Amino acid sequence: MSYFRVTLMRSAIGLPRRSTDVLKALGLKKRMATVFHPVSSSVAGQIMRVKELVQVEECEKRLTKQEVHLERKPDPGYYVEKTVARQQKESPVHKTFGTLRDPMPGDGIRHGQDLSGD
Repeated sequence: MSYFRVTLMRSAIGLPRRSTDVLKALGLKKRMATVFHPVSSSVAGQIMRVKELVQVEECEKRLTKQEVHLERKPDPGYYVEKTVARQQKESPVHKTFGTLRDPMPGDGIRHGQDLSGD
């Protein structure tokens, strides 16, 4: 069985009540919401009334909300192969200067001076 996949692309704010009622009858409330309706002439007529606001595709099966969400979800761009505990190591630079910035002229610190007190 074929289905219309109807996605609301434009908002219905400021449109005549007739258009908002058709969207309500189709089950579209929010932008980017997707609903599936069986292919029929009555549904096609409703879609034609709001054709400027919706995107329509014909598909073979009805998808669940979770499947539609997973289709729209972008690829994360990375994959975690193995989780490793973080090891904090104190670098000698932090031990010597405290920070990574260069000493300022008014600090009273000369380059190469050891601040660790050893």
